[in-house]
Amino acid sequence: MPTFEEARKIILDSVVTLGMEKVEILSAVGRVLAEDVAAPWDMPLWDNTAMDGYALWAADCPEGGSLKVAGFLPAGDHMTDEVERGTAVKIMTGAPIPPGADAVVPYEETEEQDGQVFIKTAVKPGDHIRFKGEDVKTGETVLPAGTRLRPSEISMLASFGKLFIPVHRKVHVAILSTGDELVDPGEALTPGKIINSNSLALAAAVVQAGGIPVMLGIARDNRESLREKLAEGLRADVLITSAGVSAGDCDYVRDVLAELMVSQAFWKIDIKPGRPTAFGLRDGKPVFSLPGNPVSSLLTFEEFVRPALLKMMGHRRVLRPMVKATLKEGLRKKPGRVNFIRVAVEQENGDFLVQSAGKQDTGFLKTLLLADGIAVIPAERGDLNAGERVNVHLID
Repeated sequence: MPTFEEARKIILDSVVTLGMEKVEILSAVGRVLAEDVAAPWDMPLWDNTAMDGYALWAADCPEGGSLKVAGFLPAGDHMTDEVERGTAVKIMTGAPIPPGADAVVPYEETEEQDGQVFIKTAVKPGDHIRFKGEDVKTGETVLPAGTRLRPSEISMLASFGKLFIPVHRKVHVAILSTGDELVDPGEALTPGKIINSNSLALAAAVVQAGGIPVMLGIARDNRESLREKLAEGLRADVLITSAGVSAGDCDYVRDVLAELMVSQAFWKIDIKPGRPTAFGLRDGKPVFSLPGNPVSSLLTFEEFVRPALLKMMGHRRVLRPMVKATLKEGLRKKPGRVNFIRVAVEQENGDFLVQSAGKQDTGFLKTLLLADGIAVIPAERGDLNAGERVNVHLID
């Protein structure tokens, strides 16, 4: 049985990045760039003014001097004639610097009257000019492959006229819940039945990670139903099952996956909760079998499935931030397994403080609603005291 760290390493070493597709620029937000993007031209494309003001020869305007206003240049226009010595051209932000001018004086540092502009400050060559190629040079790699595309990256791409962007494709994740006791949301609850919340919860987690869920519904506790559903799920990039991998008389998932040629990497992990978590591969496709308990299912998705999906979609940072935090209260724990403790997180004087988000029994789903992080407590540790430092994955 692998440890927590060993299991995650096995998973991340096993999955590969998906191929590339080109998508419309707004559809690329949050996606990962699949190819380097080089600048097709300089940025700025020409010398231009950073301010509304007057373009002039710096040598012509000592502080307190005045110049004749010889023209007006709005943004979107340009001049071909050289600025004559002893004159200034009124210019608007972004307009190309007219030939001959080597500085711009902002409006607030001038006063215009009767066709003359009075300069209130000393002027140096280059003042308030954004020079051609000062930001980006032609051919420069502005966005390397592997970059996650945020609004700032979209701005850069749009500035170079790129409307269709090469990104790693989204992962399609088939999701299957198993059990005769399950009914779909909206169906009548009869004695002994429970609502299949796991499928929707896992689908929401897939969407949040950037993937596309493929809903397979519910497989009943018999081999025929499982085989049909699992075979369908293996057409996706990833298959996730929920429940059916423990040691019960009706837990057939493991056996049917083996019949479908899924090679099992491990069946259990030395963790609590989530010990009956399995991982395998068929033709390179990852197959995750998660516990049926809703809390365990979501926690194991967070710690094992989410990083794998992110890697498949090209992300370089696949793990949540891990911080050191101080316990505000003691925590109970038996030595033997890594424990995932749902905790509420707050900050005080630059330090993270955490306390239990509530009852840690995996039957209490509300505790997940109150949790901002998951404290990862080493296997060898027993009870912890208030004031001790622990590692916490921030999930919110």
